[in-house]
Amino acid sequence: MPTGPIAPTRRVLGIIMAGGKGERLYPLTHERSKPSVPFGGKYRIVDFVLSNFVNSGIHSIYILVQYMSQSLIDYLRGSWHTVGLTRDQFITVVPPQMRLGDMWYRGTADAVRQNLNLIRDFDPDMVAVFGADHIYRMDIGQMMQFHMERGAEITIATIPVPLKSASFFGIVEVDAKGKVATFVEKPENPKPLPGDAGHALSSMGNYLFNTDVLVRILEDETAQANLDFGKSILPDIHKKFKAYAYDFSTNVLPGLKPYEEKGYWRDVGALSSYYQANMDILGARPKINLNNRKWFIHAGSYEGPPAKIIDGKFSNCIIGDGCFLRDAAIKNSILGRGVHVHDGAIIEDSIVMDFCKIRSEAKLKRVIVDRFNDIPSKETIGHSAAKDAERYFVDASGIVVLPRGKTTPPVR
Repeated sequence: MPTGPIAPTRRVLGIIMAGGKGERLYPLTHERSKPSVPFGGKYRIVDFVLSNFVNSGIHSIYILVQYMSQSLIDYLRGSWHTVGLTRDQFITVVPPQMRLGDMWYRGTADAVRQNLNLIRDFDPDMVAVFGADHIYRMDIGQMMQFHMERGAEITIATIPVPLKSASFFGIVEVDAKGKVATFVEKPENPKPLPGDAGHALSSMGNYLFNTDVLVRILEDETAQANLDFGKSILPDIHKKFKAYAYDFSTNVLPGLKPYEEKGYWRDVGALSSYYQANMDILGARPKINLNNRKWFIHAGSYEGPPAKIIDGKFSNCIIGDGCFLRDAAIKNSILGRGVHVHDGAIIEDSIVMDFCKIRSEAKLKRVIVDRFNDIPSKETIGHSAAKDAERYFVDASGIVVLPRGKTTPPVR
């Protein structure tokens, strides 16, 4: 069994698809793309795929952006080293270049097709095309080893998902050796796994391609305007090339604790799943423990002071750097960096992002507060569905969401 990251043995280029609108995460995506949405008190969603690449020894990375991309570009510029020790170590953001005409990216595969020049110039043996929308940790080297051992030309990372939600994903059927038999994007009636009627095998949106195969596929599809891997290419790919499904549950993550959920992977494209994934990092035995020295999720640095707690009652919380807490009660919640919570405020089951102020005697319950908000004294949010619906955005699951506030200098 693998005991640590398996370094790539071939020349590998990483391409991260980070252009998603994230419409189901509105209003968190009102002014940013989905990969730029904060997570867990100090991260952005994009930090997970980037950390997986870097921890797996893949240091040549293009990030393809499109919608509301400035927030993500600013974050990457200030939080990730964009160049390494050699010319082949880089993290480069690539907006639409319009090399093929006056057009934006028209699907995931079209985004790669419009940047075939970057692939040809780098001349890799293999291209890893991964999404930027999910919370998970993965040693990609093990997936590469699987790809090479089977002589695959294309490998799709897969994971079982509940059948009731399978219509949101690309569903894969495989033979006994893991070779792809069928691929259906977001089927109305997904087929369950053999022997497991409650689950279907889903694509994770992460692919490995032999470079010559990827180039051939994209060059063959030049007549099609809107080109997406899930909708346009993968449904017929197994008929033309050796396509295999990699079982993510077999991935052995260094430093994984016995109590953690093996193969933890969450699509955080909806507010309810985003909220729950944040809650999953809380507790003494979290489903995903981010305190893993053998597989850190890297994030942007914060130059403010450490957190300061004067007094109060606190239970099962994550408190970010630079927070100032005085005579507050906080339970089952995550506070980002630079959050001030004043006398008598009560925060329960909530996510409060960077540089918010929660004034005295305010009460929050099951609320997501985006950055730079100032909650007035004695304000009550999350305690009355009728009142919340009149003033705030309320998700179908009952979570109240406050959009990003007006940017102000970080409080000290």
